[in-house]
Amino acid sequence: MKKEFKSGFAAIIGMPNVGKSTLLNTIAGQKIAIISDKPQTTRNKILAVCTTDSEQIIFTDTPGIHNPRNKLGQFMVKAANDAINDTDVLVFMTDASRPVRDAERSILNSIENRGVPCILALNKIDLIKKEELLPLIADYSSMYNFAAIVPMSAENGDGTEELLNEIREHLDFGPAYFDEDTVTDQPERQIAAEIIREKMLWLLDKEVPHGAAIEITKVEEKAKITNIHAVIYCEKNTHKGIIIGKNGEMLKKIGSMARADIEKMLGKKAYLELWVKVKPDWRNSDFMIRNFGFSNE
Repeated sequence: MKKEFKSGFAAIIGMPNVGKSTLLNTIAGQKIAIISDKPQTTRNKILAVCTTDSEQIIFTDTPGIHNPRNKLGQFMVKAANDAINDTDVLVFMTDASRPVRDAERSILNSIENRGVPCILALNKIDLIKKEELLPLIADYSSMYNFAAIVPMSAENGDGTEELLNEIREHLDFGPAYFDEDTVTDQPERQIAAEIIREKMLWLLDKEVPHGAAIEITKVEEKAKITNIHAVIYCEKNTHKGIIIGKNGEMLKKIGSMARADIEKMLGKKAYLELWVKVKPDWRNSDFMIRNFGFSNE
């Protein structure tokens, strides 16, 4: 490492479904955060570590800030707010293909006096016309004194290097917090569980996947294959039936899609066995929330 080494934390905040997890995966160069077109996909704080010869940036992907309807939702919002309070620079991500929302104005008002520099990442610019960009920048600039504004597309990587350069400007000289080959703080078991939940978000509608939690109950490492056993918990018997599907077809599809991504992560073959169990109203149970690994402590 060079003597003049910079390090620090950058929290990615914003409304649900604006592309925070996509940006995290692009920076990491692999899937560490799940993605879907449904809000509140990310439940926990996830770190992605970007290390070069001259700096280490630890990115925090936070749950989208929203009005919580249960204890799990309260946990998610607290996780996002805690990340804001414990960072060197904020990256406020928005969806450029949508008009400015009142909730975004509210978020900007809430961070105004935090004393932390905030960079506006205008994501999904590939979905709008060039002439629409300047008025949007002007609108956001009138609401907040951003340290920088970076138009980008997290999905195809456009603007990512510009964003990294702007973040570097706000880092102090300091030590590396992680080994240089560390990509994320998420253990493989947790990523595997989230991959399973991602496929449920893709394949199932509305409340069913949002009421689900995944527990990896057993992992057997063998020379050429990893055996993974997992339980999908849902809140209602009707949801269990939907997840399993007719003749078990939906559960097979979830498992097949999840296994493909898990094999990419592990770099080897995987066997995935899924079971479905009912835990009524687990999202309002402090014990169950902690049991599934959601903790603000």
